[in-house]
Amino acid sequence: MIRRDFSERDIHMALDGELPADERVAYEAWLDGNPEMKARSVRFTADREALRAAFAGVLDEPVPARLRKVVLGEAPVKAAVPRSRWWLAAAAAALLAVGGFGGYFAGMDGLGQEDPAEDLLAEQAIAAHVIYAAEKRHAVEVPASDKDHLQTWLSNRVGLKLVAPDLSANGFQLIGGRLLPAGESKAAMLLYEDDKGERISLFVTAESTENARGTYASAQDGPQAVYWLDKGYGCAVVGSLPREQLAVVAKSAYGQLLAGLAS
Repeated sequence: MIRRDFSERDIHMALDGELPADERVAYEAWLDGNPEMKARSVRFTADREALRAAFAGVLDEPVPARLRKVVLGEAPVKAAVPRSRWWLAAAAAALLAVGGFGGYFAGMDGLGQEDPAEDLLAEQAIAAHVIYAAEKRHAVEVPASDKDHLQTWLSNRVGLKLVAPDLSANGFQLIGGRLLPAGESKAAMLLYEDDKGERISLFVTAESTENARGTYASAQDGPQAVYWLDKGYGCAVVGSLPREQLAVVAKSAYGQLLAGLAS
């Protein structure tokens, strides 16, 4: 098996079918070991399919003869006619759909450049949730039965005073938590479960310099995150609940987190 350092470029190569076959096994292992990049791969795939679907009616049309002649040098190039901004966005989206680089666009709700700094926390939180929420025996490192130790341990490691929010009023009980990498920093993940087995997670990290909030999904049918970046920390509540319900739970968790940080 080929062993080398992979990067985001290899994700695009894999999506385009250009990754060498003898590197595929090592690439998949790299994705499994890098939740952030795995979430980004899922997101790029979803974005590409959305763009392909949106432009399915024109992607396979033959290139007009006049344009083919220009490319082949068989016709003079005329001065470009000014185009409106919507045309530029549509053209860029079509090129991205063909090339498989849909991950650089925020999605079909509005074509525009995304802010990676704001989405990074949400991507990390969703990646961690996808991996650990599905675990039955090893979802957490410290169980809720040792809550005091869990809070102290994570607070010391992350660098924030963390108090695990009580979400019982929302139907969720704390299972426990674990420590995770978050770029060059560390993150705390707290996992909750309701009586139906539905799980949500709370992802908290320090050293955030951004100020933003929003809702983010890495795939259309996957979990989504409600996140905040504020006052030197970032937090995200992740789950597959309906958006309105997740927002209510997130608001409760956020308020309790703020109270804990200020105490």
